[in-house]
Amino acid sequence: MSAYNPFSLQGKRVLVTGASSGFGRAIALGCANMGAEVIATGRNVERLSETLEHLNGISSLGHRAVIGDLTEPHDRAMLVETLGEVHGVVHNAGTSVICPTRQMTEQHLRDLHRLNVESPMLLTQALLRKNLIANDGAIVFIASVAAFQGVPGVGAYSGTKAAVIAIARCLALEVSKRRIRVNCLAPGLANTPLLDSLRKSPASVSEQLASYPLGFGEPEDIAHAAIFMLSGASRWITGATLVMDGGMSVR
Repeated sequence: MSAYNPFSLQGKRVLVTGASSGFGRAIALGCANMGAEVIATGRNVERLSETLEHLNGISSLGHRAVIGDLTEPHDRAMLVETLGEVHGVVHNAGTSVICPTRQMTEQHLRDLHRLNVESPMLLTQALLRKNLIANDGAIVFIASVAAFQGVPGVGAYSGTKAAVIAIARCLALEVSKRRIRVNCLAPGLANTPLLDSLRKSPASVSEQLASYPLGFGEPEDIAHAAIFMLSGASRWITGATLVMDGGMSVR
């Protein structure tokens, strides 16, 4: 008799954007380890190829890597046309650029909004219009604890993540008739390439670390939460945002 596992993704196909590194790669590999067939997308050919190599090392389910810039309509359309039905979508692709409000340019605001908000929403729209998200499927947006915390220099980024959370709550109601769940994860700082860039200023990293009672997270921590949101274990959760910050926001 097989062991009962409510977190299993066997028999499911999952699309993960921004899967070339960091959270995205960890989520893609985590889903594969739980039995899913993974379609990984990203813009960096070399890093995405590495992700695919790791996926194929986990199982032979026909994992695919699709190179593309999801801010470009043509690339989104190409992905959708070749995708087929999926049971889960993880919108991880995004970026953060530190820039105080006084120094913001219109282009800075537009670039962040285009990648962090418009791309995931327009991709979701295209998938829903073609009925490519299966009934009882799940959509997961990677937001950020920055949507709830005031941090100098990241106002534009924080705004995009707050927008994603608000949009996801509305979307959750729109797709509930098909029992498609829509949820967000809001991570704090974790050991990703973004944190590596912050380590150029050791004093700043030390200050940040002191505010995290459980320390910085690991990409696998976010992957485990994504697996929960994609699996049947979260079948009664929608429109929610799970804050994952090692206790930082408790202070």
